[in-house]
Amino acid sequence: MTSKLFITCAVTGSGDTASRHPDLPITPKQIADAAIAAARAGAAIAHIHVRDPRTGAAARDIALYREVVERIRESDTDVVINLTAGMGGDLVLQSGETPLPPVAGATDLVGPTERLAHIAELLPEICTLDCGSMNFALGDYIMVNTPSQLRAMAAQVQALGVRPELEVFDTGHLVFVKDLLKEGLLDAPLMIQLCMGVPYGAPDDVLTLLSMVNQLPPGTIYSAFSLGRHQLPYVGLAPMIGHNIRVGLEDNLYLSRGQFASNADLVARAVTTLEAMNVAIMTPQEVRTHLKLVKRG
Repeated sequence: MTSKLFITCAVTGSGDTASRHPDLPITPKQIADAAIAAARAGAAIAHIHVRDPRTGAAARDIALYREVVERIRESDTDVVINLTAGMGGDLVLQSGETPLPPVAGATDLVGPTERLAHIAELLPEICTLDCGSMNFALGDYIMVNTPSQLRAMAAQVQALGVRPELEVFDTGHLVFVKDLLKEGLLDAPLMIQLCMGVPYGAPDDVLTLLSMVNQLPPGTIYSAFSLGRHQLPYVGLAPMIGHNIRVGLEDNLYLSRGQFASNADLVARAVTTLEAMNVAIMTPQEVRTHLKLVKRG
């Protein structure tokens, strides 16, 4: 069994969850406060999206990211900042026999540099890099990440000195990670997030998870998570398989059936579970050393 792990808290995400949870963090202050509370509960890393404060919808406004990051950095609580770079790859087609033009209000497709503008300005320790395109959940939404876009983004992130968290939603994404590694676009140590149970990516059964773990490049530092009620069981699974932990309201809204969670609740539950298994929890500074992160700000 693994004796020491780190916890990432995915604070709010970009999904249509604002109407499903009464206290989902939406404003920059709420998101920053939730990240700080999660860190105090034991999370070493805060994975951050931003939302439109008026509507709760997903956003990628640099000013919103700036306010969240500044609030966290100015607080008295240490946490590793991990900003998403997944926004700007959203394609929603029309249903039926006429898929084009794309749905204007829901489609948001921009180039690599614009997708990374907030990373270049704010220089977090980590940013995500989704490692492939996929049919994402129901309907006609496609998460678009073409090989040429991803190569350009990987090169820019590498030049910035930011550690990419490589988001792997299916086995083919691991093939692409290995291509990036061969091409010199990724630096050691690799940081991979195995995103399990996302329709229509890799299912979250243990055999699928193990098959992906067995395909990881040597020396990879990796985490794994699943959605909804499977989020917390993945915490108990982690020490036996060797993966680190991700919890948070991006992936799961409940602490138990009918009981809404906070991010701090989910982190605290994970800490309790791991400590009951005699597993130590890494601090933010230990994670920086482990992942060779560069702290700015």
